[in-house]
Amino acid sequence: QVQLVESGGGLVQPGGSLRLSCAASGSIFSIYAMGWYRQAPGKQRELVATITSGGNTNYADPVKGRFTISRDNAKNTVYLQMNSLKPEDTAVYYCNAARVRATMWDYGRDYWGKGTLVTVSS
Repeated sequence: QVQLVESGGGLVQPGGSLRLSCAASGSIFSIYAMGWYRQAPGKQRELVATITSGGNTNYADPVKGRFTISRDNAKNTVYLQMNSLKPEDTAVYYCNAARVRATMWDYGRDYWGKGTLVTVSS
């Protein structure tokens, strides 16, 4: 079993910055990709950013140029640096680990964290 623990959420004023962290622990041989998704009240969960073990990144258009995703493969940890935050960034942010393999023979499965709330408000 694998656990994902997010941290770093909170209340910030528009234009401010926050850094989210997500650490994966448990039976882990490898993780193909890690990423962040968010869900605002009354809306569906949406992609924010992902990063593969090789460092390839993908960002949703609304956050391009403002958010930066990074990853420490040795620590199985992914980070999301969020700058120039806007009220529309307010959401619960969920960490995702895709194709987590416990051994080299596993196909792998996905895991989700419980989420951390980010509120952007003056």
